[in-house]
Amino acid sequence: MPPPLPTPPSRRSAAVFLQAACYQHQYIRSRDSSGHVERPERLRAVTVGLSAAIARLESAFPQAVDAEPDSSLSGPQHAETPSHPDPDDLAAAMDRMNIAAGTSPVSIVQSQATADLLSNPAVKYVHGDVYVDKLKRWTQESADKIRDGRSEIPPGLPQGDLYLCPESINAIQGAIGTVCEAVDRVVTSSRHASKEEPPADPPVHRAFVAIRPPGHHCGEDSPSGFCFVNNVAIGVAHAHLKHGINRVVILDIDLHHGNGTQALVWHINEETHRQKLTAEAGAPPERTGLRVYYGSLHDILSYPCEDGKPERVQAASVSLHNAHGQYIENVHLQTYTSESHFRELYANEYSRILRRAEQFLDATGGAGDDVLVFISCGMDACEHEYASMSRHDRKVPVGFYHRFTRDARALADRYAAGRIVSVLEGGYSDRALISGAMAHLSGLVDDTTSSQVDEEWWSVDNLVRLENLTTKKRRGGRASLNKSPNASSSPSPAPSEPWLTRTLEIFQDLEVPWKQLSSPRAAPQPSPMTMTLRERKAQGKTPSPAPPEPAKPNVEKAGPEGERVHSPTPSVSTGGSTSASTSGESVVERVADGLKKIPRVILRLGPEPSGS
Repeated sequence: MPPPLPTPPSRRSAAVFLQAACYQHQYIRSRDSSGHVERPERLRAVTVGLSAAIARLESAFPQAVDAEPDSSLSGPQHAETPSHPDPDDLAAAMDRMNIAAGTSPVSIVQSQATADLLSNPAVKYVHGDVYVDKLKRWTQESADKIRDGRSEIPPGLPQGDLYLCPESINAIQGAIGTVCEAVDRVVTSSRHASKEEPPADPPVHRAFVAIRPPGHHCGEDSPSGFCFVNNVAIGVAHAHLKHGINRVVILDIDLHHGNGTQALVWHINEETHRQKLTAEAGAPPERTGLRVYYGSLHDILSYPCEDGKPERVQAASVSLHNAHGQYIENVHLQTYTSESHFRELYANEYSRILRRAEQFLDATGGAGDDVLVFISCGMDACEHEYASMSRHDRKVPVGFYHRFTRDARALADRYAAGRIVSVLEGGYSDRALISGAMAHLSGLVDDTTSSQVDEEWWSVDNLVRLENLTTKKRRGGRASLNKSPNASSSPSPAPSEPWLTRTLEIFQDLEVPWKQLSSPRAAPQPSPMTMTLRERKAQGKTPSPAPPEPAKPNVEKAGPEGERVHSPTPSVSTGGSTSASTSGESVVERVADGLKKIPRVILRLGPEPSGS
């Protein structure tokens, strides 16, 4: 029997976990990174949405939290990263915001936690030793390789959607550390609720962890799709190893199938099933194994299934429950024609991943203190995502992120003492990230029977007003949220309503880590050419040497099977942040049959379908 649930708290609190080190993962193959959508500025857009959600929620839930201010930079500090902001500045910012001091339903945790890739037990549990040692070496060698005209990503790995810089290790380790810190806070808060002594930190029962790079495409040793380690899987392993969490629900709502997470879950469940079979055969019992349910809602036509490879399409379509120890449900997104049509799809199809999670928990012992719920929260299925990312019209309205989160939170309330940890995965356009973050955080907080959250909060009109308030001007007058922290800007328009005033106040303080980082890292320059004077020959004795050929762009040779390697030569920027369509761009790349131009791709986009 699973351990009984602790006494639930009278009110459950939510927190947002931020990690400044995650801004340090940058594209450095060229000075122009506009063609790559997995960019540091994604976190700034998320912060805009979170700020707006907090401003709105403070009005809707004025007395939601009785916690003390959580302005400390909590979390284990095993290593320092050079570009962390000054803790005193962040603490002062928290004081100015007055968040979690009795007036806000949301706490903000500016984490400085980090997890060493080479020694962390949860990392070893998921990724072993060999791969993470290679990953650390890749980051250390990245700048030198690019300076020499080579790719920093080894041949055989996807070159178009993976990139590294020396500081990427800080972002990766900081992301892992922050997820583990959120798990610690959520689990310990629920268990302290039934004890007399107060917890060391303010309680957190629901957490949203805004980190990058994402993780759900990364398997044990197979980085892909912007992902180098599997953040959620490591969080699951940490909960199991440190807190005795033996049953986990993972709900993946990214546009793309989390092939890496599903593969890892399969291996974990397979090992636990093996232990069960050997125990039934009379072998000495082992420690209770970890059992994980993985439910994914995704577009079967998009990456990693876009090429139609049978093994990937089949994996992304698995529905298997309590057979061979596996608990996996995949549901495919469909196009919808109206709000009523989407509500029907949600009730009959999409919520199936929640119903299957309930069946998994009921079949394995019901509610218990060994249960934890995770959300792999990708926001790239949002109706406001770039058309180039969401080309098959398998989208969801913004309100989905509120409704699904409320339903997932209700599941956690019934089975896991309210414990839920949501981790950012995909989501690339500013508007998708802003609106998705608003709706998602609102769903984590909104636990009343009659919702006090108004979907008008993320209407297009209000999103435009929010963007106008927080948008800065590029040269040439183009508006963008993706502005270098040291670049000059025109003043933002004055807010006209209280919620906008409060949003701007919160956002300006949450921007502290972004502002304190150095300018985006410049692309390493090739070593200067060394030249010596030739001895002058008498005219006519020898033919004049041919003039030197113009310098050619640095092009990495093809890897195995003609692996495409992007040139570090800068491409022409289209400017602006309102579109990331790559259909008109091209780069020179070398493949097995020679030099040619091919379309630049992100996440193996391929040609656009007809009629899109």
